[in-house]
Amino acid sequence: MSADAATELRIVGFLCNWCSYGGADTAGVGRFQQPTDLRVIRVPCSGRIDPLFIMKSLINGADGVLVSGCHPRDCHYSEGNFYARRRLEALKNFLPILGIDERRFSYTWVSASEGQKWQTVVSKFTEEIHELGHAPQINAERLAQAKAAMAAM
Repeated sequence: MSADAATELRIVGFLCNWCSYGGADTAGVGRFQQPTDLRVIRVPCSGRIDPLFIMKSLINGADGVLVSGCHPRDCHYSEGNFYARRRLEALKNFLPILGIDERRFSYTWVSASEGQKWQTVVSKFTEEIHELGHAPQINAERLAQAKAAMAAM
């Protein structure tokens, strides 16, 4: 393992296919400098992101998770980002119960034409995660509490 691999953080990005993935692509085409820590997972719509995807990412070693979709009222599927926003806000309130710093998770809206905004969002989020460092391990007791709470939902 190289020294860079040991210091590299694991940041997962769930990007909507129609807007945010296009925004990331626009940033790449525009040759905007972007951090290399983000691992992109392309999803059909931010509304399709189950909060469990984010929880599993954080529990299994991700240091940060970023979700990005279309701007409100600009969703390809009309209402997907509204559903996403509702679920992601609930998740954000749930993270401290697990002992996860809520700053390790963020969501945003970026359109396909906003390459510069994408670069700003991903740079800022990556910088915040670097300041936080590696995520601490979640202990088994808290994980059991979370499973019980999730089952009750």
